[in-house]
Amino acid sequence: MKSKNGEFGVGDNSYQMAGGLAGLTRLVDEFYQNMDEFSSSKKIRDMHPGDLTDSRQKLAYFLSGWLGGPKLYSEHYGSINIPAAHKHLSVGHKESEAWLYCMQQAVENQPYEADFKIYLMQQLRVPAERIRQVSGS
Repeated sequence: MKSKNGEFGVGDNSYQMAGGLAGLTRLVDEFYQNMDEFSSSKKIRDMHPGDLTDSRQKLAYFLSGWLGGPKLYSEHYGSINIPAAHKHLSVGHKESEAWLYCMQQAVENQPYEADFKIYLMQQLRVPAERIRQVSGS
């Protein structure tokens, strides 16, 4: 997919389309706010600590590198294998969809180009599905 600013997934185009770290931080903050507010996400919210400060930073840092920007997660926390890191959790189809729904609502409220919103959600489905597969649920 392409935007007026370049092709998504090439270089740091996706990172830039998301507004850099500041834009990703806004996305992550809204995502976790949704997780707190939506009753459908109670089970996945309960998989997280009460204080989401570290979770918020880790997700924003992960998304930074994942979208072609600075590799902040690995700089601060080391390498990560997303499916393996979530293997201990019971993530079935319902939980995966609840996570994606919280993210979809957060993405919709960002000032991203419409095509980038579609692209981003398509890309996020990949790790969400891998997590569901390895959790054995």
